Amino acid sequence: MESSLCRCAVLFLDVDGTLLPFRPGCEAREADPLERLDSRLGTWLTSVPAELVWATTWEDEANAEIVWRLGLPPLPVVRWPEPTLAEEREDQWFGMHWKTRTLVDWADGRPFVWVDDEITDGDREWVLARHPGRALLHRVEPGRGLAEEDFAAIGRWLKEF
Repeated sequence: MESSLCRCAVLFLDVDGTLLPFRPGCEAREADPLERLDSRLGTWLTSVPAELVWATTWEDEANAEIVWRLGLPPLPVVRWPEPTLAEEREDQWFGMHWKTRTLVDWADGRPFVWVDDEITDGDREWVLARHPGRALLHRVEPGRGLAEEDFAAIGRWLKEF
C-alpha cells in the first residue's frame, strides 16, 4: 500500500489494451508496438484532475518507454504482490481481476478510477463491498484503447465528488 499526503482521486492506468489498443494483425507488421499510442493521450491524461498511477505489468518500463512519448512526468507504479491461496480462491469465486485487491489497498480509501480492458462485474461488486471511498472501474474496449469518450465519462464522474 502506498501512502500519500494527497487525498485527491487516483487514476490507475493499464497499458496493454488500454493505452496500447490490440489491433488484430498489427503486431506482426509493427517494428514498434508503441507506435499504437494515440498522440492525444498525454494531453487528455494531464487534464484529468487525479493522481496518475501505473497499474500495469509494465511496471517501471511504463516510465522508461511511455511517459516521454506522451509528455508525462514519471508516474508512481503499483507493485503486484503474490496472492495467497485464499485470495486466489476469492478472486475466482468473484470472477475478478488479479489487480483488483492490490488497487483497493493502494488507494487506501481515496476515490479512484481504474481504466483497464479486463474489468468485470465481479471486480465492481468486490470493490463496492470493500472500498470505503468512491470508485469508478471503467472498462476500455481493447481494440480501440482509451479514447475521448472514455475521458468524457471519467471527467463526469470526477466532477460528481
